[in-house]
Amino acid sequence: MATYVTSLESRVRAKRLDSTSRRGDLGFGLGLVSGLTLFAVAIHGYHPYAEDGGLYLAGVKRLLDPALYPYGTDFVLEPMRHSLFAPVVAAIARLSHAGLPVVLLALHLATVWATLFAGWLMASRCWMLRTARAGAVVLLACWLALPIAGTALLLMDPYLTARSFSTPLTVLALAGALGMTEQGDTSVRQRGSRIWIGSILLAGVMHPLMAAYALGATLILICMRSSSAVVRGKGTAGFAASALVLAALLQAFAQPESAQYLRVALTRTYWFPAEWNWYEWVGLAAPLAILALVARANGLKDPSRGPDREMQARQALASAAIAVGLSALTVAMLFARSGAATHLVARMQPLRAFQIVYLVMVLILGAALGECVLRNVPWRWATAAVLLGGVMFGTSRAPFAHSRHLEFPWTAPRNSWMQAFLWIRDNTPKNALFALDADYVNIAGEDAQCFRAIAERSVLPDYSKDGGEASIAPELASEWADGQAAQKGLTGPAGLHSAIAGPQAADDRRLAALGSLGVSWVVLQSGSPTNFECPYANSAVKVCRLR
Repeated sequence: MATYVTSLESRVRAKRLDSTSRRGDLGFGLGLVSGLTLFAVAIHGYHPYAEDGGLYLAGVKRLLDPALYPYGTDFVLEPMRHSLFAPVVAAIARLSHAGLPVVLLALHLATVWATLFAGWLMASRCWMLRTARAGAVVLLACWLALPIAGTALLLMDPYLTARSFSTPLTVLALAGALGMTEQGDTSVRQRGSRIWIGSILLAGVMHPLMAAYALGATLILICMRSSSAVVRGKGTAGFAASALVLAALLQAFAQPESAQYLRVALTRTYWFPAEWNWYEWVGLAAPLAILALVARANGLKDPSRGPDREMQARQALASAAIAVGLSALTVAMLFARSGAATHLVARMQPLRAFQIVYLVMVLILGAALGECVLRNVPWRWATAAVLLGGVMFGTSRAPFAHSRHLEFPWTAPRNSWMQAFLWIRDNTPKNALFALDADYVNIAGEDAQCFRAIAERSVLPDYSKDGGEASIAPELASEWADGQAAQKGLTGPAGLHSAIAGPQAADDRRLAALGSLGVSWVVLQSGSPTNFECPYANSAVKVCRLR
């Protein structure tokens, strides 16, 4: 009896010590993640109106002010069709009275923090040493802007979109799946189940497509964590096969595509692996190779013992990521072809599942860096942060070289195009319809700053960003084709040719292309010849009233 009591007391004391250790580890993780959030934003920048951030933001502004965007409204509403992102952001802005720019910044910081904290939780399931866990999160903070090969995506964007929410929820779902399959503690499994289910559901209402890939990845991970070899093998194979069957069914029953839609679909060359450059293939092969090394490693100090709990978790995580990557690549190779009869599977972009592959790879590499190289030597951590962060800082600055690195609400824009767009917002009627060069977001110095989101005015569809929307929503293809054709060469080569005959010839061509579409204003590059009245001009552009 005495032996039993002593044993019980020992177990209670060990449980208390373990609980204290976990609380201390959680406190360390919270502090580290909070500091790394500011570090990550400082490295990768903040550009709320650029790229896809501008597309989503226009929808939010439309909800806050329904008088905005009376023309081309379908392009504004398209990102809102299957997501609660815009209504949620608009509701927060309306209820908080803090102003939309402040809300966007706060939510961006919150989603970066959530991504890093979810990474810490997942690392806690896979590595015992704190140096490994810290290394995983530090590298994730440094590499948040890492491009994902063949997807036109980054791990996390320097602006707020629906993916800003689905990304941390995906990592959290993976951490939950690891917890719910852990042997022993029932409370851990129950908590893991709740985290998994909640994360998938929340991701689904924010970004259904990315949530679907997260669901597939976590189901494969659950199979990989099974103690049954049959479940690990046949379960994983079954989920991979179901992805192929689903893709085949979608392709077989897809609606016929118009010639105009085919034209816009073929502009998204990253959809089609056969059209990639060699380095994009390296970007897919390298993460899979790294994960294969981890999945095969037994990590045993004593060959007579089985792998420890953390080793099992990271081996299962690496194996699941490999299965996800190979399944996505197989689907893309078989069905995402430019010459296919339909492009339904292609526009679902199966290779976006590689975001999960990259996230797992970064955490594993970071853990190895912390455990094997940095260890408990402070100057090594500082050096690694400066070197890794410095490289990514330079990479992140290049696309936004003419804009502030941190475009906070209280800072005036440095970008000349943004300055013109803000003048338009403050000095033109809300029902005005504008035209710009069809591919204005790729003009040197424009930095992909979105006109609609900044100027808060209607504009004809452009080649790049609106082309991306039309490629996903075929019903927009006709309007996109008309809009980008009317704006093609508005201030580029065609306009320069017209300059030979003088400004009047250039204006006549613009009137012929735009007048019947109801355009009332044009934004021209500063050197473009024109006799139009231009009440605003700077070193890059001028804003002119169409006669």
